[in-house]
Amino acid sequence: MADTSQVISGVAERYASSLFELALEAGSVDAVAVDLNRFQAMIDESDDLKRLVLSPVFSAEDQSKAVEALCAKAGIGGLVANFLKVVAGNRRLFAVSGMIAAFRQIAARHRGEVTAEVTSAHALTSEQENELKAALKGVTGKDVSVNVSIDPSILGGLIVKVGSRQIDTSLRTKLSTLKLALKEVG
Repeated sequence: MADTSQVISGVAERYASSLFELALEAGSVDAVAVDLNRFQAMIDESDDLKRLVLSPVFSAEDQSKAVEALCAKAGIGGLVANFLKVVAGNRRLFAVSGMIAAFRQIAARHRGEVTAEVTSAHALTSEQENELKAALKGVTGKDVSVNVSIDPSILGGLIVKVGSRQIDTSLRTKLSTLKLALKEVG
């Protein structure tokens, strides 16, 4: 099977770049980010929406109509609603999560921030998130925005990705390392 991750990344970057330029001209970068985050949350919470977004079975027309109805119901309008309709109409809805992530990165760079992708076994409290931001600011020397995703399979700890660096303090990784060490001994 062909590796499409680079294609999705390129598509996502181009679309996100275009959306960012339009949002910057309109002075609505923050509002666009809020609407995009809301749409991403809808995708994350609904298996049916994930299927609609990822499946090539649905026509561009079906995807466009569904996206239009979802945006109307969620109160997502203006630039983001139009953007999502164009993405669906161009049969690129499969890459929308990548586009949203790329938009976040472009917006963060524009604000002089670094984005950290954090995976946690459970939701972080606001206090924990603030401590993490402060620690990462000390390491990077820049303000850090944090995108937290929850993955109970890591059991505990965190996996933090900032740029090309990854720090994995997850319990799952520590147990795997211990298991390998014990195999080598025995």
